[in-house]
Amino acid sequence: MTAQRTLICIGKTGCGKSYLGAALAQAACRHGHRTLYTRVPRLVQQLAIARADGSYPRMLVRLAKVSVLVLDDFLIAPLKDAERRDLLEILEDRYDRSSTVITSQLPTAKWHAALGDPTVADAICDRVVHNAHVITLVGPSGRKQRGLNTKS
Repeated sequence: MTAQRTLICIGKTGCGKSYLGAALAQAACRHGHRTLYTRVPRLVQQLAIARADGSYPRMLVRLAKVSVLVLDDFLIAPLKDAERRDLLEILEDRYDRSSTVITSQLPTAKWHAALGDPTVADAICDRVVHNAHVITLVGPSGRKQRGLNTKS
């Protein structure tokens, strides 16, 4: 994690994306790196609150200083204009300075359309997709396999 890389983990629900993101965060912590694991829906909520209470600039600085940032469930739901711009700010601050891990159910080829605003989508994809290692996880849902209705 000392090389300031971006990793994108793509796959269906339950295939282990979040698990992998959490494992990478834990490994980074064990190597002494400041790490933050957060789901994108919660992060954009926290950013909106920070903007309202005046702590937004401090929050952006805090996110920029984290050595490894794991953004789980990226594009799980449509983003509002302010949320897209917030993510762009975070990714811009981290570009070539820190490591970022992004998990998503959506393949990177569909991110541009899912982001909505073409200009912001271009900027986000340019900072993330074009310089990232992409891992695609396949297989059945681990939750479904461990479910109560599964025959052993």
